Amino acid sequence: MATTFRARLGRLRVDLTPWHGSRDFRILVVAGSVFFLGGMVGYVALPFQLYQLTGSNFAVGAMGLVTIAPLVVFGLYGGALADHVDRRKMLIATGIAQALICALMLGNSLLDNPRVWLIYVCGALNAIATSLQRPSREALFPRVVKHEEMAAAVALTSLTMQIGQLAGPALGGVLVGTVGVTWAFGVELTGLIIATALYLRLGSYKASEHSTPPSLRGIGDGIVYAFRRKDLLATYLVDMVGMFLAMPIVLFPAFATDVLKEPRLLGLLYSAEAIGAMAASLTSGWAKRVHHQGRAVVIATMTWGAAVGIAGLAPNIWSAIAFFAVAGGADMVSVLFRSVIWNQTIPDEMRGRLAGIEMLGYSLGPLGGQARSGLVADLAGVRTAIVSGGILCVAGVIGTSVWLREFWRYDSRTDEHAVRERDLRTGVQA
Repeated sequence: MATTFRARLGRLRVDLTPWHGSRDFRILVVAGSVFFLGGMVGYVALPFQLYQLTGSNFAVGAMGLVTIAPLVVFGLYGGALADHVDRRKMLIATGIAQALICALMLGNSLLDNPRVWLIYVCGALNAIATSLQRPSREALFPRVVKHEEMAAAVALTSLTMQIGQLAGPALGGVLVGTVGVTWAFGVELTGLIIATALYLRLGSYKASEHSTPPSLRGIGDGIVYAFRRKDLLATYLVDMVGMFLAMPIVLFPAFATDVLKEPRLLGLLYSAEAIGAMAASLTSGWAKRVHHQGRAVVIATMTWGAAVGIAGLAPNIWSAIAFFAVAGGADMVSVLFRSVIWNQTIPDEMRGRLAGIEMLGYSLGPLGGQARSGLVADLAGVRTAIVSGGILCVAGVIGTSVWLREFWRYDSRTDEHAVRERDLRTGVQA
């Protein structure tokens, strides 16, 4: 009995195979961890600074509106670039750009009267740099790990980033509450510099021989490919619906300060989802045995919405933290299986463009959700914004999955795209 119990626990343990088997995978993971540690410190500092300067939840959420256009335009173009240039060079160049933008934010915070307009300008510029970088980074993972190791690779990548996401908000909350936002931006800048230096150690990853130069036609081909495949379309739409309707993070400063009366614990609200996500990643060994990945995404996203809605009703901050942790775990499961579907089924010559579309999916939803949450909070109250978002998320995901019912039936063992990529990556002719 004890042996059986230990065996079952062993199946839950995160799979370290990709870490041991690929040097460049290790570099990408470590660089991502450092990047997110610094980035999440800044993630707390920026909305806190905006809220301090304006006193408006909508002003905080409006940052999402400012970055939507750059994300759309440069996300698609960055994806096209990722299919045509050396992806390592893209990571280095955009990392340098992000560091310069963060330095500008730091300088603005040192002014006696920080310029609100400059914060929005830096947000837009950072969205451009991020949009150009992320498709190249995401498109690298299928090149550095084996096809059958993709679920483990996604879980490991997420786990190490979650360490940064967990420590970053807590550190950011302490810094903005004690020594100010300038120190927080300084930590973010340091993380960007270290991550970019690590990218210098990557091998060269030039474009596939089937790649095409960046063009409107090439971008259009990627969009058409994504929309023709209902499984891919569903991964984008389910996530966008869930994030647009239930994204609560923009409300955390007001939720902690005005509703729960615990401003000193603001950082823990930001960390709660990372705690849940880390727990899901640490017990992700079971994921490699799941083949109906579409329905796993649907169920996980509904769980996310339900947990967020319940957190909005929490009588104290500790209850809110607990339910936001559940939401984070559910979101991690959704991310895991969406990433596996993408990385196991998309051809390498299309991977950058599809990564750009993916980035739009998981960026536009939260950004639009921030604006929605801020507006509803200003009109009807913070609790109403959070609770109504959770309820609408569950309903929206149900509706989307009914519309795209092929997603519910997706099976990685028999899907034609997954079978083709599996055969190509294992050297077997389809």
